[in-house]
Amino acid sequence: MRDAALEYAALGWPVCPGAHPTPDGARACSCDRVGCPDPGAHPLSPAWQSQATVDETTVGAWWARGPEANVVLPTGRVFDVFDVPAAVGPLALARMDRGAVAAGPVAAAGDDRYLFFVATRGAPDDEYEYWSCHLDCLPEAVDDSPGLRWHCRDSYVLAPPSTLPYGQGSAWIRRPDASALPDPLRVLDVLADCIEA
Repeated sequence: MRDAALEYAALGWPVCPGAHPTPDGARACSCDRVGCPDPGAHPLSPAWQSQATVDETTVGAWWARGPEANVVLPTGRVFDVFDVPAAVGPLALARMDRGAVAAGPVAAAGDDRYLFFVATRGAPDDEYEYWSCHLDCLPEAVDDSPGLRWHCRDSYVLAPPSTLPYGQGSAWIRRPDASALPDPLRVLDVLADCIEA
């Protein structure tokens, strides 16, 4: 986890440590919260937004103290993330490849979600043009694109090789590099078409 966190920091992607599943199975999450609603899939600190950093010394120290901590990437700073049902991911990648649309980094999050990393829109003036996950939405209830979550400011995702309960984990389908991230609206068009198909 430490090496992955340092790789993201070297890319200029702020990171912070996250909770993780417990190895003994006594509890689903390493946090102290009884009945944690998102076991192993949230930041350790409530101050994660201000703590996230690219400073290698700080990142190294965090994972020296907690080597099993998952890697949390805040969104809406360097990138946004489209989070879609796993069935949509391969279909969208194939369409992007055929249509010469850059997909950018793509990760599988467990068995049921794909994460598409795109250039951030930050806090655009035309906020009515998009909606954010903000971690409190029910995307399945959005008629236009059921299951689509747009992680932007005030949100986060777990980065590979983070682990989830029940042995699930995350892995890169297409690894990040120093290339420019793709235009979110072009990627969104493809994802929305694939969800409707």
